[in-house]
Amino acid sequence: MNMPMKLRPLALIVFCAAVRLAAQSTVPEVYAESFRQGSTRVVEDSFEVKLTPQDPLYRERIKDSRGADRYAFSIIAKGPEGDAKITSWQATMADLVHPIYDNVLLVSPNPSNDPKDDAKNALCRLWPSTFAAVPVGARRIMKVDNFYVVLQVKAYHFTPPESPYLDSMTVQVQFRNTDPRQTEGSGK
Repeated sequence: MNMPMKLRPLALIVFCAAVRLAAQSTVPEVYAESFRQGSTRVVEDSFEVKLTPQDPLYRERIKDSRGADRYAFSIIAKGPEGDAKITSWQATMADLVHPIYDNVLLVSPNPSNDPKDDAKNALCRLWPSTFAAVPVGARRIMKVDNFYVVLQVKAYHFTPPESPYLDSMTVQVQFRNTDPRQTEGSGK
């Protein structure tokens, strides 16, 4: 296609703006697979959790595909030892059938205590810090048994704004039986 010389700079500006807008709207994804690999599927669900220091804990029973309570999903507040202030939240999911597994959202059943050494096990730590192993806004996808848990921080707020202490966080949670990377990449 031959474009008049006067329109070429304008076309280049429009193209660059479109590329930049697309890059800004792209949310990073982090994917990992749990140490639990089996055939269990769950009742699909999607919801948002609003966490605050006054309401710092969220718990939900997750049903398997037959309708039986199978997992206990939780989001719990984390902060400095001995301090009531919150610096992050941590998602966990206990297996109710096999109580020895208190968090199947881990890549290994015995994770390192240092998230820098074990970035995939930091997947479920919702920490808005430049030192976080996983960026706070990343879409976190964890395959557990034969289903997927998707976590994404939608909003968070510090008080005061320059402090490391959180006064709220909103997390979108999904339980899916299909890989969310495939269904959304196919134009859904």
